[in-house]
This record gives sequence, C-alpha cells and structure tokens, in this order.
Amino acid sequence: MFSKEESRKLREEFWISFGKSYPRKWIMYKTKIKGLSFKFHFDTKKAMVSIDVEGELEQRIQLWEKLESLKSILINEFLPNAIFEDCFILENQKEISRIYISLNDVSIHNKNTWLQTMQFLSKKMIKMEEFFINYKDILQP
Repeated sequence: MFSKEESRKLREEFWISFGKSYPRKWIMYKTKIKGLSFKFHFDTKKAMVSIDVEGELEQRIQLWEKLESLKSILINEFLPNAIFEDCFILENQKEISRIYISLNDVSIHNKNTWLQTMQFLSKKMIKMEEFFINYKDILQP
C-alpha cells in the first residue's frame, strides 16, 4: 500500500519518464474541434488512451454521430480493439462519450509494468492521432 504522497511521486516519475522516452508533441487538446480531446490514463489497474467527447449535449451528440459513422474505419484500419461508449461516466460523475482502448493488469505503482505501458500508450495514441488527422475534415462542425 502506498501513501498519497508516494503514489503522487510514482505518478509524476512515470509521466516524466514517459515524456523523456517518447518525446513527441501529442495532439491532446489541440484538435481545434470544440469538445474533442485525446487522453492518456494510467492507474493501479489499467492504462488507456481515449478520444473524449465532452460539452453541451447537442454538440456532443453531433460529434459522436460523426465518430460513429467512422467506426468501421477506425476499427478496421487503426485500432481493432477500440471500444465506443456513447455514455461514459467519469470518476467525478461527469458524463462524456469516449472511444478507448485499454491495457489491463498493469499498475502505475509497479515499475515492472512501466515499459510495457509506455509502449502501449505511445503505439495506440499514434494510431488514434493518425485516424484523427486522416478524418479531421469529417469531424469538423
């Protein structure tokens, strides 16, 4: 069991190490599409990369419908294991729509899983970004 401070330090160490190991300018929030962002997530049970759709419900629905129309392309050409959830509840109880792919049985508290996780995060985010770059025009409002 780790204290909050020990856990915070491990998280910080992981993300600094990831940034140094994979020095790249990720798109993340710079999609230029309101409510659309890319996210990395790594906790004590899994790692995940995602495309998150947030914002006002009507705008979210319109953007989500465009993403769903591209679902077969995303799955067939980029990320075969991508999961589409039109209603995803975050820890803070906020509802968003999310496309994600996760790696289970890894832990930010276990340094032995860090290399595997870093490789996963980088490889999958690159695929998500390639998809986005290729189909950005369709996703524009």
